[in-house]
Amino acid sequence: MKKRKYLTQDEINRLLQATRHGKYGIRDECLFQMCFIHGFRISEICRLTLSDLNLNDAIIHVRRLKNGLTTTHPLLPIEIRLLENWLTQRQGWSNADSPWIFLSQKGGPLSRQQAYNLLRRYGRQAAIPLSLYPHMLRHACGYALANIGADTRLIQDYLGHRNIQHTVLYTASNAERFQGLWQGKIKENKSK
Repeated sequence: MKKRKYLTQDEINRLLQATRHGKYGIRDECLFQMCFIHGFRISEICRLTLSDLNLNDAIIHVRRLKNGLTTTHPLLPIEIRLLENWLTQRQGWSNADSPWIFLSQKGGPLSRQQAYNLLRRYGRQAAIPLSLYPHMLRHACGYALANIGADTRLIQDYLGHRNIQHTVLYTASNAERFQGLWQGKIKENKSK
């Protein structure tokens, strides 16, 4: 049996709760919340710069890797609050003038490996029964968007997929899309 490659909404919530108890909890909650909401690949979010953010207009410039489509996404109020908290705390760091949003302890950009290690540790703390890796947050975004009824083409654009085949896996497994399909179409056999 294949292992699940995404997190459920409950698992996302538990993961984010666990980050609040970490040494750099404000940074880590912001990092993983944004990974989930925007479907970032870990390399994409680790390379986000301050110039990619516009908190006044509540938007973020998303530069996709792997030949993906670059887009601009709206920032949700929860993200703005998390970003403001993190950017305030970040000012006290030794390399606060760094262009990267998510800094490591040494002041450089947070590395993929550091983010991977953080995610695994928080996953264990949250008692999530999977071995977590960052791409699970990107998949969780795709499935969550499909589950709320987002159109496949919209999900494709949002995640920066050039080929829709990379997107249909999210909508194909959404059982809710079949809800009501047979509603009123089959007559109940009333045997006496």
